[in-house]
Amino acid sequence: MTTTPRTWVVGEVVNAALLNQEIRDQLNSFFGAWSSWTPGWLAEGGAAPTLGNGTITGRYLKVGRTVDWVLQLTWGSSTAAGGGGGGENWMFVLPSGPATGFSQRIASFDAFDNSASLHYSARGIYNTGSGGVVKTIVSDRGDNTGIWDSQLPFVYAAGDILYGSGRYEAAS
Repeated sequence: MTTTPRTWVVGEVVNAALLNQEIRDQLNSFFGAWSSWTPGWLAEGGAAPTLGNGTITGRYLKVGRTVDWVLQLTWGSSTAAGGGGGGENWMFVLPSGPATGFSQRIASFDAFDNSASLHYSARGIYNTGSGGVVKTIVSDRGDNTGIWDSQLPFVYAAGDILYGSGRYEAAS
């Protein structure tokens, strides 16, 4: 909602401006355009990733305390995914901090290996650390275990894309 709902008092005169604020504007907030945000890309262990000439973009819609989000990380020729030894445990900073104690593995990820034309899917865990992140991205496939990083599910190169999306309860 755009504002806290009004508490009406006996004898108050309702006019068009009040109706617009309390009804129209509140409803519009549910159907509004998504906002852009640039997700931070961090690593919990190993060397920090650097974007170089790659791109990372995100959009989100917050209605009340519910946040829906999408992100796209596209590798460029100078993107460095981490230290190269694996074990980085990538983290992506969320547009709004999640509610305390909220850690559900419901964020979805898709990694596209451009050279092999293959997609890999995974799930991530929400965490309130670092201002609110999604991290510990693990494969959906039983034969591809481990936390995604600079070497899993493949070694990333220019043209590869990591997509992410999810929904969570924000702290406020």
